[in-house]
Amino acid sequence: MKKLKTITGIALMTILGFTSCQSEIDNVEGNNPNTNSANSTTTTNLKRTAMYDGSSDDFIDGASCSSIILPASAKVNGVQVSLFSQIDYQQVISILALSNNDQDTVVLQFPLRVKLSNYTEVTVNSQAEYNAILNACTTAQSNSQSAISTLDISFPITILTYNESLVQTGTVVITSKQQLYTYMSNVASTEYYSVKYPISTTITGESKSTVTSDAELQSTINASLAVKAKIEAAAENSKKLETILVNGKFKVDSYISAGVNTATNYKDYTVNFANNLSVTATNILSTTVNGTYKVSSEVDVLLKLNFSGNATFVLLNNTWKVSSFSATTISLQSTTNAAVTLVLKQI
Repeated sequence: MKKLKTITGIALMTILGFTSCQSEIDNVEGNNPNTNSANSTTTTNLKRTAMYDGSSDDFIDGASCSSIILPASAKVNGVQVSLFSQIDYQQVISILALSNNDQDTVVLQFPLRVKLSNYTEVTVNSQAEYNAILNACTTAQSNSQSAISTLDISFPITILTYNESLVQTGTVVITSKQQLYTYMSNVASTEYYSVKYPISTTITGESKSTVTSDAELQSTINASLAVKAKIEAAAENSKKLETILVNGKFKVDSYISAGVNTATNYKDYTVNFANNLSVTATNILSTTVNGTYKVSSEVDVLLKLNFSGNATFVLLNNTWKVSSFSATTISLQSTTNAAVTLVLKQI
């Protein structure tokens, strides 16, 4: 009887083991919509989200797929600049900002080291070698293979794994973007995995949200790519707006605060934006109000005005969201109070 019980126990364990493995096979055959392989869309999405983001120094290298490893040297609009830390980036920004309608040039000095989107670090010995990196970045962007920099995943996350050839399950805890990139880049053809949901994600400029499936992850990716497109469009539009400002003269066509339009307070003034980021308002009596301005971009184009010495124009001091603009009219909305608006019209 004891021997029979032993045999029965072994048989039961075998059946349970077979059932467990069969469950895993059922999952990889499609019963589980969150099961993924090396070629899954989710794998591509997670890999792109986890890529190294090299956009922090784009004003120097013009390549979002890589960044320059400091120290490095460059000539910025003909001025020699040595970069030992990110604090020195301000030197470059200041030189580039001296004029906003000139042709800025940054000439990198070789050799230098570069960190690529796959986290590897390489030495670049010439402009020709660097051009190859730039071209590879352009190709990746054109083929939707570049980093998705507008989505952050909150770590740690857990990956449930299944190896078909070894009939073996496992768990991997991912604690960083680089670890996630490495995992997604090395999923073998015989391996399957699923993300243990829920996970938390944040799209640039938005609050944290919870994702509970691959389908929701795809929707979140799409939303983040839409934000990325807005950021890129805003960067281009900020350059166009700078050109319009510098090449024209304007009047305050409308200034609405607390529901009241007080544009008549500015009717005798002409507003002139210079390419050195100064702005002056001059009336028919040659009275001049001085100020500064700055055009920048995030998801939107922003225009910051800072007048001094005149209480009426100080009211215009704000960081304004550019709600629309053309060669003749610029419509602005306060970033702190959407009910406050300003319209500048070219004369």
